[in-house]
Amino acid sequence: MNDVIILGAGPAGMTAAVYCARKQLSVKMLTTDVGGQTLWSGGVENYLGFDYIKGSDLVDKFEEHLKKFAVDMVYKTAVSIADGQDGWAVEDVDGRKHQAHTVIIATGKSPRQLGVTGEDTFRGRGITYCATCDAPLFAAADVAVVGGGNSGAEAALQLADIAAKVYLIEAGPELTADEILENKVYDHKNVEVLTDTAVTGIDGTELVESIDVNVNGRPRRLAVTGVFVEIGLTPNSDIVKGLVKLNATGEIVVDRSGRTSRPGIFAAGDVTDEPDKQIIIAAGDGARAALTAYDYLLYLV
Repeated sequence: MNDVIILGAGPAGMTAAVYCARKQLSVKMLTTDVGGQTLWSGGVENYLGFDYIKGSDLVDKFEEHLKKFAVDMVYKTAVSIADGQDGWAVEDVDGRKHQAHTVIIATGKSPRQLGVTGEDTFRGRGITYCATCDAPLFAAADVAVVGGGNSGAEAALQLADIAAKVYLIEAGPELTADEILENKVYDHKNVEVLTDTAVTGIDGTELVESIDVNVNGRPRRLAVTGVFVEIGLTPNSDIVKGLVKLNATGEIVVDRSGRTSRPGIFAAGDVTDEPDKQIIIAAGDGARAALTAYDYLLYLV
């Protein structure tokens, strides 16, 4: 029986693990994705202590720090949480049960899908949800970025220095990114912005060869070999659906200390209804949830 099981190993989960371990709690962490969304960041300029650092390098530093503590890492996906003996039973994808007095949910978010013809077929064969991870694979190619918010604009800017041509596609009448990002996008001559544009399908043979869109109601086919989907994120909260309170968008509702609606279950980071989704805020959430779990265990024992 562990004191704490932590689900997820992004900034929130890893920080929670460090804080729990420093409190001499027995900690088990279940994850298949070390780093979470931080890995998608090409450059981080707003994490205290670093003027600039690559997202992957920041994750390496987090992981290096975490390895200094006795955290039992289980590289499996958790599929269910149920009442267990003196706490909670977390079942992983292989059917193994992991017992703990408390659970901290730090599973983050996942990219939304386009839901169009060809998306399932060409996922990983030209369709990607991480410009930071995959942009270098499309050097000198023509590509499309779907989504005109900050994520889409940042992806377009990354690709503008790598690809030959970048189509930035936004369903609404104008981009919704921060003005500074929009100005940078429009400064690149190889970026074509298409607003009032809906994606209707993706086509190709073995790999992506084109994307079909409706521009102001008129069909158009764009010859591209890469499609970067940047239309938002969905909370990875299915594992606690029906167990704890979620808001209308599926985020876990927490109080200011990271408590959920069920005693003994805490949550931190982007999977929660915390309004500001930032690396440094997720890390703070993880620390807070860990300290709250520690206090809960003191009274439990």
